[in-house]
Amino acid sequence: MKALVQRVSEAGVKVISANYERAVKKGMVILVGIKNGDSEREAEFVADKCCSLRIFEDANQKMNLSIKDIDGEALVISQFTLYGDASRGNRPSFIEAARPEEANKLYEYFVSRMRLNLGADKIKTGLFGEMMEVKIINDGPVTLMVESK
Repeated sequence: MKALVQRVSEAGVKVISANYERAVKKGMVILVGIKNGDSEREAEFVADKCCSLRIFEDANQKMNLSIKDIDGEALVISQFTLYGDASRGNRPSFIEAARPEEANKLYEYFVSRMRLNLGADKIKTGLFGEMMEVKIINDGPVTLMVESK
């Protein structure tokens, strides 16, 4: 499992076909990719790591604070293309990405673990498997990849 974490001053997601919009203020956007063979164990590891990352500045402008410390919010978006392989040719292969049925279960589990860590009101999501417009206003910018072992 991979999570691309971006520190944001604000972010939002829109699914026009479903009349669905969600937004967060200061916090992070987490793009989650799930690969074949991932389990709840990987989801727990990555979610817990995201919640503990010290990527927010303290009073001395040092990245010493986590999203918990700043009472921040997270926008979690499923992103199977994180497992795209473009090493051969020009069209990426997504063979490593989990099938949608399995990926959706683990994505929902990841979201539930994030809500457990931060509180249900602090987590917003996109809609799994839908085409989404994501607006991200990076803060820094700070972008990190968190991967399961």
